[in-house]
Amino acid sequence: MPEISVVIPSYNHAPFIERTLRSIYAQTFLPKKLIVIDDGSKDESVQIIERVLKECTFETEFIARENRGLCKTLNEGLAKAEGNYFAYIGSDDLWLPKFLEESIKLLEKRPKAVLSFGHAFVIDEDDFIYDKTNNWLEFADGNLLPQLLRGRIFSSPSVVYRRSALEKHKWNEDARLEDYEMYLKLTTEGEFAQLDQVLCAWRQHSSNTSSQYANMFPEFIEAQNRVANLLEISPRELAQIQDKLKFQSVEEFVRYGNRREAIPLMLKNLRGVKSLKQFVNLLLRVSFPQSLYQWNRERKKRNGIKKYGNVRDLFKNSLNI
Repeated sequence: MPEISVVIPSYNHAPFIERTLRSIYAQTFLPKKLIVIDDGSKDESVQIIERVLKECTFETEFIARENRGLCKTLNEGLAKAEGNYFAYIGSDDLWLPKFLEESIKLLEKRPKAVLSFGHAFVIDEDDFIYDKTNNWLEFADGNLLPQLLRGRIFSSPSVVYRRSALEKHKWNEDARLEDYEMYLKLTTEGEFAQLDQVLCAWRQHSSNTSSQYANMFPEFIEAQNRVANLLEISPRELAQIQDKLKFQSVEEFVRYGNRREAIPLMLKNLRGVKSLKQFVNLLLRVSFPQSLYQWNRERKKRNGIKKYGNVRDLFKNSLNI
């Protein structure tokens, strides 16, 4: 039988950590081991974790210590893991009940795959679903390197790793964006298998790194520079890839409200333009008032909540909160 260890890196998510833990308890395929590492939380996270772990029916290990950062925490959890597979989930995210079962079924069918991934519901602080990531972009199944090099990444709570492949690389503890470099490295080990169901929920709020694109973008470039030799990408090829990435990132800067960064980035990287149509479209987006973008985001969020409802409804009361 396949076995999986699950790690929760916990940091200042007292309002959410109980729901995260209970979403693991509600899995139709239970982990062999659950490792929770609190990375120096300043709130009530430790007390909540200690209370809720008393209800766990399988092996657990809880560590509360000073802050060391997410990548060191993940490596610490990986060193304590057992079984064929490994997954981690942020202390504010959720797995739907069949997430582990379906992910492991997929990996068992795909022996060449080093990880499974999928799309995620996007939820707010009150557990309302207001979007799905497959409304933003689609991914290939198998070879994802071309999309990764364009800065396209899937949400981390959707991933289950084959532990043997993961242990060859581990997380770069100096990286500012924990998963991107890891994904690039793992493309050299095998395929990425895509789930065809949405079975996790990714929480977006003011402290999410993913909402701070200005911090993410430099790490895309630096991570590519670090692993270019491993990926057998020549300096010339890398320069061409990064020209396109920099120009395409203009749209992301605008979407996240960083128009000040978007304009000089667009002007400095015109070599990355694919077509006149792309250039005109980006120019128009940069020209729109930021207030219009904000209004449109809020409108889409309201409509999404009306369409999808609350993520707790998908658990059939198994969260017990």
